Amino acid sequence: MQNYTEYFKNWEKKIGAFIEIDERAIERSGTASDTRTGERNSVAGLPFAVKDNIAVQGRSISCASKLLENVKSPYTATVVEKLEAKGAYVIGKTNLDEFGMGSSTDNSALKKTNNPWDTDRVAGGSSGGSAAAVAAGLVPFALGTDTGGSIRQPAAFCGVVGLKPTYGAVSRFGLVAYASSLEAAGVLADSAERCRTVFSVIRGKDEKDQTSIEAPANAPAQEEKNGKARTIGVLSAASVAKAIASAAAESGGADSEQAIFIAAQAATLEEEVRKGFETAKKNLAALGHALVDVEIPSLKYGVPAYYTIATAEASANLARFDGIRYGKRPDWAENPDDLIDKAREAGFGSEVKLRILLGTFVLRSGFQDRYYLRAQRIRAGIRRNFETLLGAADYTEGGAYCDAILLPAFPTRAFDRGPSTLSPFAQKAADLYTCCANLAGLPALSFPASVENGLPVGIQLLGRAFAEATLLDIAEGYEQAYPLPHPAGYESFWEYNSRSGVAE
Repeated sequence: MQNYTEYFKNWEKKIGAFIEIDERAIERSGTASDTRTGERNSVAGLPFAVKDNIAVQGRSISCASKLLENVKSPYTATVVEKLEAKGAYVIGKTNLDEFGMGSSTDNSALKKTNNPWDTDRVAGGSSGGSAAAVAAGLVPFALGTDTGGSIRQPAAFCGVVGLKPTYGAVSRFGLVAYASSLEAAGVLADSAERCRTVFSVIRGKDEKDQTSIEAPANAPAQEEKNGKARTIGVLSAASVAKAIASAAAESGGADSEQAIFIAAQAATLEEEVRKGFETAKKNLAALGHALVDVEIPSLKYGVPAYYTIATAEASANLARFDGIRYGKRPDWAENPDDLIDKAREAGFGSEVKLRILLGTFVLRSGFQDRYYLRAQRIRAGIRRNFETLLGAADYTEGGAYCDAILLPAFPTRAFDRGPSTLSPFAQKAADLYTCCANLAGLPALSFPASVENGLPVGIQLLGRAFAEATLLDIAEGYEQAYPLPHPAGYESFWEYNSRSGVAE
């Protein structure tokens, strides 16, 4: 077994997960982890990584943007404070797509992050640094943010567990806002059990965040572990294809039809992902769960509604980065307008500029009804579709048809950076499987179902509002029967064997 400090540095050279590293924390972790100390179901004494759009006092808060490079945070986010209060400590800040905008972490302006399973492939995004750090065993868990799949997709690519909580279940105080009504702070962890432990610490109402709320009294208890059989709705690739086909029938014009054709291709499952999804279904059925096919009629509108709302909110949230109040200021400018233009031109990457422009367009006078308000009505319809299957968020109604919904996390495994990689438009279209949970404000959990041709295949469970415990219960049962995979060269410094309950 390698010394932890040496192990950390060797892996970090290969994957580039961190923007900033605390050397003293690494030394502390080496002393603790080499003797494999720690308590089960506790974060005390454990190091963790934090995505670099979440505030930690005195640490980087770059959002992987040149505009905020070398900026230090003056305060600490609530999610980090809660973990530190329980004895966990921050080991570093992880790389991401600039301001959380992307599906690969290649949109970072500061460095490139590689997938631990294959360093020629992406780690996913936008929380790719956090996912890669956990997958390589550098930390037992990490914090990320999820606006349209930014925790679940990199978790699927890197073979770790990723939880996007119910909107409002975790404080957003200290997050650099991208799309305020969609994003949530969440967890990437080396096991479902660890994910439950971390979530139990960070959840709850925060006086500093008026969007945060406590779970209803009759919601599933977060600590509850019963392992009972559940009814799981299966959102198959066929039902997704049916939804997209109906969208094509409703479209008008060649441009719309071409866009829908590309979207349909992007949503089609890669053969290895299809095998992994079928494996997951077979294994869940073998564990006693009842699987039933379901459809979400409004799913076909998910991606356009998501990007309309997300870009609109991004254009408003990122307006503060003008080189005057926030951001790197140019050396010289003729007037304030010129200063802002130069600061943003030099500081923002192409993807951020594109999304700001799209958001500004949909919010123009005369266009709000046509785009933004229409997207909000679609969002309400998607929420109603899910509540019909899963039950209402306030738990005033019973008799839910399903306990959870099973669907792919992404239509491909981690893609490479070669000519065959997904185009930027195809990457956005592929968000179909993840963005609807954000639109509906529901919890969703990604975990590896299998390994196909040397790469992990992640699947996703989506649940009723504040029913994270149900999703984690299903995932823990799966994990006990089918242990999570790890990349070559992985060593376990923190992980407990879920079967024996002792350190490996």
